[in-house]
Amino acid sequence: MDEEDTELTRRRLTQSLIAASLASPAAFAQRSEVELNKSHPIALELARILNKPVFGDLPPLAIQHAKMIVASTLASAAAGRAIGSVRIIRELAEEQGGKPEAAIWYNSARLPVALTARVNAMQSDASASDDSDLRNVAHTGTCLTAVGLAIGERVGTSGQDLLTAMVAGYEAAGRMGEAIIASADPSDRFSGAVRGSVGRGFHASSIVAFGGTIAAAKLLRLTDEQIAQALGITATTVGGLSISTNSWAREYHAGNAALCAVNAAMAAGRGFTVNPDMLEARGGYLTVFSGGRADVSSLVRATNNDWQINRYLAIKLVPGAHALHPAVEAAVNAARESGAAPEDVAKILVAGPQSGLAAGKAPKDMIEAIHSLSYYLASAVADKNFTWAHAEPKLIERPIIARLIALVEQDPAPPAVHYNWPWGATVTIVTKSGARYTSTVDAPRGSAPRGIEWADVDTKYRALMPGSGLPPQRIDEVLKLVHDLDGAKKVSQLTELLVRA
Repeated sequence: MDEEDTELTRRRLTQSLIAASLASPAAFAQRSEVELNKSHPIALELARILNKPVFGDLPPLAIQHAKMIVASTLASAAAGRAIGSVRIIRELAEEQGGKPEAAIWYNSARLPVALTARVNAMQSDASASDDSDLRNVAHTGTCLTAVGLAIGERVGTSGQDLLTAMVAGYEAAGRMGEAIIASADPSDRFSGAVRGSVGRGFHASSIVAFGGTIAAAKLLRLTDEQIAQALGITATTVGGLSISTNSWAREYHAGNAALCAVNAAMAAGRGFTVNPDMLEARGGYLTVFSGGRADVSSLVRATNNDWQINRYLAIKLVPGAHALHPAVEAAVNAARESGAAPEDVAKILVAGPQSGLAAGKAPKDMIEAIHSLSYYLASAVADKNFTWAHAEPKLIERPIIARLIALVEQDPAPPAVHYNWPWGATVTIVTKSGARYTSTVDAPRGSAPRGIEWADVDTKYRALMPGSGLPPQRIDEVLKLVHDLDGAKKVSQLTELLVRA
């Protein structure tokens, strides 16, 4: 046996051992010998699966959801444009300058594509009003839209190609998250350790970057082999800690995910290469981010026209952490049923996977408010509603909110409810007279299991887009074009409308 054959045999053996070490005992037992001895690196297999589909292969719902993501992301970015974190990074990007390849939304600047994607992603994420994923609260659509529009403008992409790249990108991010989280113990998946993060302390930006990478790579028309390298580059670049959720670091992660995705795809397109087994190797992405329990097989299964964007997408219809949305919807339902005045409320009880977040003090600013379950419940009970306005200081700082927050607690005798999703919640309002009013919400409005309605997305868009500074007629034109994005010959038709003089 010559040296090349020896190395190939050693390589196959190593890959087999790595796959075995990654698997949990249950997953290992279910996996066939053929699956454990595949000779191709996982990144290459995933690239081949996601590079193949074209627009005509996609179901109408996937296309519709991709359009909704664009509308939602642009609206969220309008709300986040003036936030200090965004201003700082935007000013730094403008100072760095460079080739004017793509437009910063709601601005006059045109910058290199990677800087543009970073700033635009931060604009959307900073307001905490973008999209989410029902499994892991990853804001995949923010990255897909920021990267897709920037790359698309640079290379003259059509609307159909953009939407195809976004669907494939959503699949990539979803599979990476699935591989890391799905094989965890059920108690881990519903614990605070995973809440809003990949798990074990990593922020969800660590998976959304893979979505942006696939989207960018498809729009740049990379080969399967180049896409596999782009995935490997992303794997060794992404990071972010879940502790950053309550600070500007959260949107910094979003910007870095978009920046990483663009740079990885462009570098791979120029011939940059890394370890081909960067995902599955010992010490690679999957072992590091999963604690050695990744479900490798979930990454390379056939799509069978069953796209994750159809099943797991959730468009935020109110601001803040999506994990709290079922609880606030349940609180609004219970409050409306009770008809009780805020001063007549004795207790606000919450049950469900997120109920451990119930204890808390009055938030001091928007960042704390949008991640405070107690604030959400108190506001819902006080106003019998929860809207985009509840992220504003004038509503956060009300004395009645502080009083109601003190009444929020975990339900000591929670009802026997099965939750299909890790963010489901049951809220019970107890009045001073002893009356009880209860509501349960598993998947919230605006999520795939309940059906996402264009009317809701349009309402969100119109509520937030005035923050863009664009004239009303232009705002209408943008929404109309997004609805008809599959008919656009070039993505630049949309990005040109987003530029402020």
